[in-house]
Amino acid sequence: MEVQFLGGVGEVGRSALLVDESLLLDFGLLTGNPPQFPVRTPSPDAVVVSHGHLDHVGTVPALLSGDRRPPIHWTPPTYELAMTLARDTLKLHGGTLQCPFTETNLRRVTQVSETHGYRESFEAAGYEITFYDAGHIPGSAHVLVDDGETRLLYTGDFHTEDQRLVPGTTARPDADAVVCESTYSDVEHEDRATVEERFAESVQTTLWEGGTVVVPAFAIGRTQEMLLVCEAYDIPCYVDGMGKQVTEMLDQYPEFLRDADAFRRAKSHARFVTGRDGQRERITEQKAAIVTTSGMLSGGPAMTYIPAIRANPTNKIAMTGYQVEGTPGRDLLETGSAEIDGRIMPVSAKVEQFDFSAHADRDGLLEFLDSYRDAPILINHGDRCDAFATTLREDGYDADAPELGETVSV
Repeated sequence: MEVQFLGGVGEVGRSALLVDESLLLDFGLLTGNPPQFPVRTPSPDAVVVSHGHLDHVGTVPALLSGDRRPPIHWTPPTYELAMTLARDTLKLHGGTLQCPFTETNLRRVTQVSETHGYRESFEAAGYEITFYDAGHIPGSAHVLVDDGETRLLYTGDFHTEDQRLVPGTTARPDADAVVCESTYSDVEHEDRATVEERFAESVQTTLWEGGTVVVPAFAIGRTQEMLLVCEAYDIPCYVDGMGKQVTEMLDQYPEFLRDADAFRRAKSHARFVTGRDGQRERITEQKAAIVTTSGMLSGGPAMTYIPAIRANPTNKIAMTGYQVEGTPGRDLLETGSAEIDGRIMPVSAKVEQFDFSAHADRDGLLEFLDSYRDAPILINHGDRCDAFATTLREDGYDADAPELGETVSV
């Protein structure tokens, strides 16, 4: 089995693996200006997608240009999320170099889409494929590829600990080789219950003092996790941005949630922002948490909320996710000011960060890989892939970190 790494090497973004020039696993993008896409666009016989985040699915519609019509396999939530993200990309960047596909490509995705549940094996490009719950976001999957001789496990993104939204992965299918993500290979996450309690106490203190808390959150996964936390601690909250649409959609797939009843309670607890008649401006005067996109302050309704609350030191901005270098969110954490809608804005409101990561940390990665000590391990999807591969080799693993465009035999 020949595996070529078309992206996601030494970076978190544009994940894409091509197996035997025939089966494509993920086809994402690396957000930025300009965005970066996989190093080439192949013509696979079939496509399998691990989960619905831009860095894994953002370029998939581009595979359906010309007369190419490979079937695309994914779980039902991943299909829905991919379509939501693609429509948003078209709306924001259609007709520019930032969008590598057209409305026509997007319509074709619906024609070739095939959805599958966890542990339901199916055929794609002559391989037997099986999805296993990866514990990252609803619908996220480890992908097991079996050609009859070799079983390749592509982990996708995964978490070994429970979140409120989804349970941690417990799947350890037999495999002869593993392609493993390494996003947090040098990080030890704080205990999730402790993070939640610290977040809740921080928000409640601000509301008690008469302030407003803006909670920038990724639309997929993080927004819903924060709504669940707010409901559990009885924190009054609003939800705004693409996260509203994603929340409504995920409610249709209870079997992909850890606790569908808790999810519905959280959805009912939150107030959905319509954005009409100056509603956002009025909400910034409320003693409430506002869960809104964008998670890195690079767009979305956060562009309205942050300028409105920034000057009052009683207010707070609670960052809930990793802030990529060069983003306004990262600048705000490091300098106390950020470029919002083209203007550098100093922020007097308190700024705090909470680690609600949906990825396994170093201990989680090592615990997962302990089941594969006899298999070659290929490390991708991380800023320090080489260093993690070295760590694994020192612990007796056959581990390597492929280079961009490299083909590896397994």
